[in-house]
Amino acid sequence: MTETDALYEVREQTGNPAHASVDDVTTLVLERARDPRENHHNAHFDEAMAAVVDRYGAEAVRTVIHRVLVEHYPFRTATVTLDMRNFDGVRIGTTAVWTLRELNAQGDD
Repeated sequence: MTETDALYEVREQTGNPAHASVDDVTTLVLERARDPRENHHNAHFDEAMAAVVDRYGAEAVRTVIHRVLVEHYPFRTATVTLDMRNFDGVRIGTTAVWTLRELNAQGDD
């Protein structure tokens, strides 16, 4: 894989309109943070994001998601200049990647 290859199948990287955009991912992550799913096997992602959004705000979460999915930042360093714990970058990045995969899988149906 070269430096210019997309790490994630996000529209901004692949140019493929069938792939979810970073805005699609961010919107769904923030919606689920506001209203976590109940009795869902991935509800822990929603609850984690609710805590992160409460602590740092939606814009910081949006920035980390963009850095991870589009700018190729590692999860831990995606928090640079945001006054955020590195661990929370891992939580956001992990949630964003799972959400991206979920959205892209919906397009495969």
